[in-house]
Amino acid sequence: MSKKIYKELVLKFNEKKEKVILEDKEDSKEAVAEVDNKMEKLLKDNLPVIPEEGTKVKGKVLEIDTHSLFVDLEDMGVGIIYGKEVKDGFGGNRKKLKIGDEITASVVDEENEDGYVELSVREAIRDEAWKDLEKKKETGEVITVKVLDANKGGLMAEVNNITGFMPVSQLTAEHYPRVEDGDKNKIFEILKSYVNNEMKVCVIDAIQEEDKLIVSEKEAYKEEEKKNIAEFKVGDVVEGEVSGVVDFGAFIKFLPPSLKGSKDDADKLEGLVHISQLDWKLIDNPRDVVAIGDKVKAKIISIDDTRVSLSVRELKADPWSQAAKKYKTGDIVEGTVNKLNHFGAFVYLDEDIHGLSHISEFISKYPGKNIDEVVQANEKYLWKIMSMDPNKHRMGLKFMGELKDKDKILK
Repeated sequence: MSKKIYKELVLKFNEKKEKVILEDKEDSKEAVAEVDNKMEKLLKDNLPVIPEEGTKVKGKVLEIDTHSLFVDLEDMGVGIIYGKEVKDGFGGNRKKLKIGDEITASVVDEENEDGYVELSVREAIRDEAWKDLEKKKETGEVITVKVLDANKGGLMAEVNNITGFMPVSQLTAEHYPRVEDGDKNKIFEILKSYVNNEMKVCVIDAIQEEDKLIVSEKEAYKEEEKKNIAEFKVGDVVEGEVSGVVDFGAFIKFLPPSLKGSKDDADKLEGLVHISQLDWKLIDNPRDVVAIGDKVKAKIISIDDTRVSLSVRELKADPWSQAAKKYKTGDIVEGTVNKLNHFGAFVYLDEDIHGLSHISEFISKYPGKNIDEVVQANEKYLWKIMSMDPNKHRMGLKFMGELKDKDKILK
């Protein structure tokens, strides 16, 4: 029973009671008591269910007109939804409502001037949208979104009328902005070029309480990528093109055998050659060794899910395999300081073989002096080989002195 009907019923009983009293019958007291008992019983059996403002209620669509929609709320009466909410539709895919549809809505007004419970589906739509996003996350459903905006960290896109974020790290190799010098402004320009483009993505995080929605383009192609990667195994050699150079290595794009000859960049897989796998010698800057667009061959050294690790140096002869024939522990040799750091001095004995003279060797021999006060980068000095492990590419050196003192040191 609605509040309106309840009030009308109470009013009628009061009118009847007044009429009995006005008739001033001898049995008026008994008649009034009878009316009160009847009213008490009827109202007790039909107490109104009065929804409070903000309460979520369920009901079925009774009628739809141009500007409003009526909902059967059973014991609570009839609810009404006004205006734009009716036209916009309802639910995750914003479907248009029809008579008989069951909906959930929030109470805006317990009883408006027309006697209806005024409702809003806006909050319910949002709840429905988040539930749908959580379901999409669980199922891994691939959806198409339109890129709305960009910032230096990634892209913004809308799913179920909720704005989500896609970090740069979640872009596929095709769209990842690889900039030679890592300039953030250049990366931002590339990201801005994707605005208004459509992309396939998956929901990877959806937390309504935090209003947090994260989507991933990379995840949308994960299964397809796994299928293509399955065509390879560790030890295979691939031919590809350097697609990006960063401080920690270089990225190489290559095609799986089944798509050989494809001109579509989206068909290519991408692997990383870590800086340590670019060459057998020490490399400070990968850009000194490779550049974007270079054609290279590389060996697959590991496959972890969709991450492929490559090595260029594995296809070159290991110079350390001959180190034991050229050098042995106790030898005093000439070597050029490659660089200095808090570990000590990295020294090259020839083009490929290098060793480390630990900082402790300098502290004990030259107390109170900094290492750069004893030796300089790019200068040649005399060193003693203290230890050597060709299998691990390690050599321990001890600083002996300058070249001008060679005869004295060798005695």
